[in-house]
Amino acid sequence: MQHKKQFEQPPRRVALFVTCMVDMIYPQVGRAAVQLLEEQGVEVIFPEDQTCCGQPAFNSGYHDEAVPLARHFVDVFHPLIASGQAEAIVLPSGSCATMTSHFHLELLENDPAYLKRSKELAAVTFELTEFLVDVLEAQVPEAHLPGKVAYHACCHLLRELRIDEQPRSLLAESGLDMVDMTGSDECCGFGGLFAVKNEPISVAMGNAKLTSIEACGADHVVMCDVSCMTHLQGLLQRQDRRCRAMHIAEALASRHPKADGEFNTPAQSKAPDVGDRPRRWQDVGTN
Repeated sequence: MQHKKQFEQPPRRVALFVTCMVDMIYPQVGRAAVQLLEEQGVEVIFPEDQTCCGQPAFNSGYHDEAVPLARHFVDVFHPLIASGQAEAIVLPSGSCATMTSHFHLELLENDPAYLKRSKELAAVTFELTEFLVDVLEAQVPEAHLPGKVAYHACCHLLRELRIDEQPRSLLAESGLDMVDMTGSDECCGFGGLFAVKNEPISVAMGNAKLTSIEACGADHVVMCDVSCMTHLQGLLQRQDRRCRAMHIAEALASRHPKADGEFNTPAQSKAPDVGDRPRRWQDVGTN
């Protein structure tokens, strides 16, 4: 396990590594993550030069092609940490947190200068629920979603990072109507390119998960990775199931129903205009 920095005081400013899928497909998850952090008094900066962490190439065996992406991650985030502009890096993804804090070290093992800086970043890189619970000891505001909610433990988060109690405790204390799901720690069948190269097996594993979801009566199944969420949501939607998959940040950031009866979640609210409230990420690289 990678050693994590022990903070004397809870960090007050973090850099968000939003991940590719959140950036390109699910911006509402990024907004929800920012909301949860800001509710704890944490200022969030967003370095706009961030790109893919290299996980797809790495998992496909293209390690040489992943090295420049690992170096770029160091180039973007290390100056922020070294200068004190940010005290930690937070990701709404267990798989990308695993990549940046574990496998980047493997990719850069023959590059001493980058390896040293990568190790320094790994010590202050946290998956979102890990940061909220282990670092901030956060008490999140009461969340509101209609219906019952089940939790699915994504593989990288559970098996690589050994993070399980943190998301479960946040959900248990959120006020959501949680239900236990049999096999919640079993793989959903996504596995990145595994779902492409081994589609029949991937779909069979996903359908087994849908059987567990149906059995527990959940209206929402929440998880910490949008990749697994995409896989399960695709199966749920194509089979016309009533349950919907949701990232844990969106679930925890859902608030009281509005006057029209809809629940106020980041997915339903529009992105804030730049002029609505100054954000520190606008200042990064301008000084």
